[in-house]
Amino acid sequence: MKRLNLFARLRGSTLCLRDAPLTTAGEVIGWWESRRIPFNLIVGTTGVITCIVVVVLSEASYILFGIDFGLPNPPMFGLIAIFIYGIMANICYTGGWVAELVGRKFWPREADKVATLSFTIGLAFSVLLTLTPGILIGGAAIFGLLKHLFGNR
Repeated sequence: MKRLNLFARLRGSTLCLRDAPLTTAGEVIGWWESRRIPFNLIVGTTGVITCIVVVVLSEASYILFGIDFGLPNPPMFGLIAIFIYGIMANICYTGGWVAELVGRKFWPREADKVATLSFTIGLAFSVLLTLTPGILIGGAAIFGLLKHLFGNR
């Protein structure tokens, strides 16, 4: 129930709404592109949080238990992966307005509703996908800690 409430709040935010139906391709592209920077800031901030979680848990596991996991070796691979992830996220974002322009040809009356919903779902999915490494490393850290504490009996 709480997740749906959070999604409804996101969907009702000024970031995800349109004031009036859009009629031209330029308006559609402009609507999407005016949201690219906020999208990148939200997903990028999520990525920074994820990186902090991964580094802290990885270093803690190494210091406390001598277990080396979570960080790529060499670390430059991680930076390259972050760069590629950012490029791919923006390519997928561009796919949003491309899909809307195509959809307008077939379903012009539903295009605005579908576009705002797809933006909202895309933003939520991007945030969840960006959090995934931190969640996986966090889960691995918890299981590693439990194994270390209770597995040696």
